[in-house]
Amino acid sequence: MPTMGALHAGHLSLIKQAQSAYNVVVCSIFVNPTQFNDPADLEKYPRPIAQDIEKLEHVGCDILFNPEVSEIYADNEHWHLNIGELEHLLEGKFRPGHYQGVTQVVNKLFNIVQPDAAFFGQKDYQQFLVIRKMTELLHLLVKLIMCPIEREPCGLAMSSRNIHLSADDRQHALVLSKTLNWVKDNFDPGHIGNLQKQAEQKISAEPGVQLEYFEIADGDTLLRANVNSKTVVALVAARVGKTRLIDNMIISP
Repeated sequence: MPTMGALHAGHLSLIKQAQSAYNVVVCSIFVNPTQFNDPADLEKYPRPIAQDIEKLEHVGCDILFNPEVSEIYADNEHWHLNIGELEHLLEGKFRPGHYQGVTQVVNKLFNIVQPDAAFFGQKDYQQFLVIRKMTELLHLLVKLIMCPIEREPCGLAMSSRNIHLSADDRQHALVLSKTLNWVKDNFDPGHIGNLQKQAEQKISAEPGVQLEYFEIADGDTLLRANVNSKTVVALVAARVGKTRLIDNMIISP
């Protein structure tokens, strides 16, 4: 499990799933500077390493890999992987260069750890597709497993960034999961454009929430879904107060 730390129940669920299938489980904690396009975001990213270690010990994780930046990156290191259109859609549009940093560090971690399988959370759905593309391009023999989103009882997707939400922010943030559920309940492959417009209106009407995107997408390409899409996923990103949140839900099947 490659993580950036600030572990929550969602991360720990990945470890438990890995333990059910594999003998040795490794968790990496590394706040990767190359995937942040906002230095302030990198600076304020939570790093509660003592609490993280305690949580890993509690669930019986075998190995923690917690390197320094200088251990992972040499000076003037260059990386570019052509992952195609996927890099520039949705998250890629709002966070240019983000997925180059993600592929750069995950490739390094795979080469260091040499895992048989790697577990990722569905909350970063686009990231999973990007890493899957990377493993195909680089012929990496690692099985990728996507695990369901863990949610708080109120429906909010668990995230290391939730720590920054005020009490009011948390209430306003619920519009994201509520809207995703509404789209799933009302899904009609013949009226995707209208559904998406209504979803955007619901989120934009919520006080304290600034919508970045809401997309009802093909689950393999992340282009706009259509009647031929085998998998349909709805993805959303918004700023709630000062905190940027993402969420998604597999709509069909």
